[in-house]
Amino acid sequence: MSDSDGASRRRFLATAGGGMGMLACAALHQSQGGTTMAANAMVANNMAASTVASSQRAAAELSHFAARAKRVIWLFMHGGPSHVDLFDPKPALTRYSGQPLPDSFGNVMTRRNVKRNPLLAPVRRFRPRGASGLPISDFLPHIAQHADDLCVIRSMHGDSVNHPQSVYQMNTGSILMGSPSVGSWVAYGLGTENQNMPAFVVLPDPGGGLKGGPPAWGSGYLPGSFQGVTMRPGASPILDLRPQPGVSSAQQQRDLSLIDRLNRRHLQARDFDDQLAARVSAYELAFRMQAEAPELVDISKETPATRRLYGIDDKQTREFGERCLLARRMIENGVRFVQLYSGDTNGWDAHSDVDKNHTQYCQRTDLPVAGLLTDLKQRGLLDDTLVIWGGEFGRMPMSEQGTGRDHNPWGYSVCLAGAGLRGGRAYGATDEIGLRAVEDKVSVNDFHATLLHLLGIDHNELTHFHNGLDKRLTGPDEAHIVEGLLT
Repeated sequence: MSDSDGASRRRFLATAGGGMGMLACAALHQSQGGTTMAANAMVANNMAASTVASSQRAAAELSHFAARAKRVIWLFMHGGPSHVDLFDPKPALTRYSGQPLPDSFGNVMTRRNVKRNPLLAPVRRFRPRGASGLPISDFLPHIAQHADDLCVIRSMHGDSVNHPQSVYQMNTGSILMGSPSVGSWVAYGLGTENQNMPAFVVLPDPGGGLKGGPPAWGSGYLPGSFQGVTMRPGASPILDLRPQPGVSSAQQQRDLSLIDRLNRRHLQARDFDDQLAARVSAYELAFRMQAEAPELVDISKETPATRRLYGIDDKQTREFGERCLLARRMIENGVRFVQLYSGDTNGWDAHSDVDKNHTQYCQRTDLPVAGLLTDLKQRGLLDDTLVIWGGEFGRMPMSEQGTGRDHNPWGYSVCLAGAGLRGGRAYGATDEIGLRAVEDKVSVNDFHATLLHLLGIDHNELTHFHNGLDKRLTGPDEAHIVEGLLT
């Protein structure tokens, strides 16, 4: 169905008369596991307020081909973790430490004259880990125990040296604000497996201050119902979700029924406006979540062993451990895509002292991440869950302020686990000092195409018509599935 004739999809459904029946039929067919991706996209594009929620029902069989992953947990290390100090050992960097950048590496586009900054050796020792011997830094002793489960992409590269643009690119495929996030595209294409929970949940760092802000998990030009829903641990996972004291469930239901009737009239008079329908959908979902979300975030019934596994009983790891545990509980309850942020305003942005900064953030996150991988594996969830660890870029091999490192989008590492991927290996490579990706290079768009492929989605087919164009996550240029990651 096209918008090229000037009539919106909503107008078509409203005037066709059979729109609601079509949606109901599609939803029923979807629950029986026989819906196609095109049908789901049509449902997502054409839902009115009373049927918005139906597009977020279970869609495990909804794919272009067999999916290796049913869900994603993305552990986003905000600020830019240093690949040459964590996952990408460079003997030459140690050998030439203290010397200027060799002329053979040419000009490096950066805000600073890096020629004046000598090379800085890795600040922690790398050791071979697991049966595979995959090298991982002493910064991450607990994650290192999962070396045989990890596939480390060492050849990621992006297009911006600045935080906001790189945060947007890793999350939306574009350095510009306003495009839908990966989680929104996944929610749009696959929906949720639990109609009482959103398909896409975000667990921000409680310190706040993400460079780029909430547009990193926004829905962009997709309907607003697909943006990430932010949640937090505790009795109030979503602010203002609970009814006011003294308001009974029956009274609230009567009020909401009245509001629903008024909203339907309002929507019909406004040609089932997308943004208005999304707002109504958000309120309907919030009502359904009142019963489910508080129980979902209540970790008090978890066993002492599980709490220890995630480091919840340790002050240093408690906060991140609780959010990692929530991520596991959410995917168990049908949430399709969970994104968990580590790092406040500056986060892993180690300009002045890599050792001090990364010691702090690795101590907060290393044990909880390892606990999450262990827990997923023990529960049989790692087989069809894709876990991603990485930031918006890496760090320079040159020093900054003596003991720090500047931003490096030209070559950095991202770790994958689960979804049937072969672990215990590195894919691709940077040059001898870790400055640029040079072997089996993986662009951000290629990474996104591969992520969608693992979920059973053809990135070329998952589109949304906007401003006269069929838009997609991987952008207008050609993107490729990284076949080497799938073998």
